[in-house]
Amino acid sequence: MADCLFCSIVAGDVPADIVHRDERTVAFRDIAPQAPIHVLVVTTRHIANAGTVVPEDADDVVALLVTAKAVADAEGIGAEDRGYRLAFNVGPDASNSVPHLHLHVLGGRSLGWPPG
Repeated sequence: MADCLFCSIVAGDVPADIVHRDERTVAFRDIAPQAPIHVLVVTTRHIANAGTVVPEDADDVVALLVTAKAVADAEGIGAEDRGYRLAFNVGPDASNSVPHLHLHVLGGRSLGWPPG
């Protein structure tokens, strides 16, 4: 989509600190990190959000999870003695400010519950 920020990042039209790229996903550092490690993993194909996912999107959703694991491992938080949080935000009440399916990878410190 022409007016989608994340589509523009995927296309290379908007700069980002990209840490991983493959056929289905792009991962880049969040510009307003909520943890020492905060990476967004987006689909290369525009999907509005997790609430709009349909069975035909299964390969893209799996790719998000596989990339998130690769990012966590590369960032040194993938080991079970460390850990990380994965989060999908859907809609304005969840502070989803960019309507493009993305997964937050957060870590690098203890992430208590509830989040915040």
